[in-house]
Amino acid sequence: MNPAAGTALAVLLSLVSAAGYALAAVAQSRLAAASPAAPDGRGALRALLARGQWWWAVGLNAAGALAHVAALHYGPLTLVQPLGALTLVAALPLGAYRARRRVTRTEWRGALWTLAGLVGLVAVTGPAAPGEALSLRESLVVAAATALLIAALASGRLQGNGGRAGRGLGHATASGIASGVASALTQTLTAALALDLPGTEPTRWQTALLAVLISGFATGGLLLSQAAYRGGLAAPLAVVNLSNPAAAAVIGVALLGETFRAGAWGWVAAAGASLVAARGVVLLTKGGGGAGEAGADAGLRAEAGGATGGGVVAGGLPATRIAGLTAPEAEPVGVPLAG
Repeated sequence: MNPAAGTALAVLLSLVSAAGYALAAVAQSRLAAASPAAPDGRGALRALLARGQWWWAVGLNAAGALAHVAALHYGPLTLVQPLGALTLVAALPLGAYRARRRVTRTEWRGALWTLAGLVGLVAVTGPAAPGEALSLRESLVVAAATALLIAALASGRLQGNGGRAGRGLGHATASGIASGVASALTQTLTAALALDLPGTEPTRWQTALLAVLISGFATGGLLLSQAAYRGGLAAPLAVVNLSNPAAAAVIGVALLGETFRAGAWGWVAAAGASLVAARGVVLLTKGGGGAGEAGADAGLRAEAGGATGGGVVAGGLPATRIAGLTAPEAEPVGVPLAG
């Protein structure tokens, strides 16, 4: 297959992957909002595993991942990863439709800015060979450093006192980094299976180790994004789509020798396109529609509460607890109790 046809196929597969990820993100955000988990997240995984919608989301993520892996076979990392940010643009109308609202003008502006930035990035993507991959030693170093960074982000140590929103964005950042590293390691695994890995021929245990690392980062990214979506869809998904290609670009440029066209001017154009895309992401996160999504999420919580026989009302108190309150307990503050 000639390079032009390979690039076109990589773009097509990347678009299919973005659509799958977008559908999965919308499903995950609604499930996260409806999950009757404790404030510290305890029991959330068990509740999700018991719901069929979660497995549909997992299937959509798997389909998106398979299309993404196929795209990496035909195109370089610096081309495939930026196209993954289209997930945010696709999730925008899907999320609005499920929330029974219209996409706002600010959100459409954000989508256009994001698309413009992505087109600029694709235009200056360099002609690096698709077969380039990390060596086994580089893969282990990248995996170890990434695991430490993800642990710090997921624990909230790097967010300070950011509260729930800060923790959610930390989870989203960790999810995007995990997915980006999984993509880079996937290239290494495919090269190892094709016996085209730099250095000595890999052994079976080394190939198995790569597969375990990929599975670990992919699964971790999925669970971290689920935790992030408890704070909503737009902002966490935007952060995931920024940190994912950023992590992949760092690996591609620093270790795989990938670059941009036109030399130094290509780097300037790539930086400008990145700023344009970032502007679009900011607009998307500020777009109105929170009320509509909150109403839809409240309906999902009510459904989840009805299924378990309990239910949750404003303030986080169980409905059974509210129903059992007596008149004296609900007495206004400052009025003494009789007797």
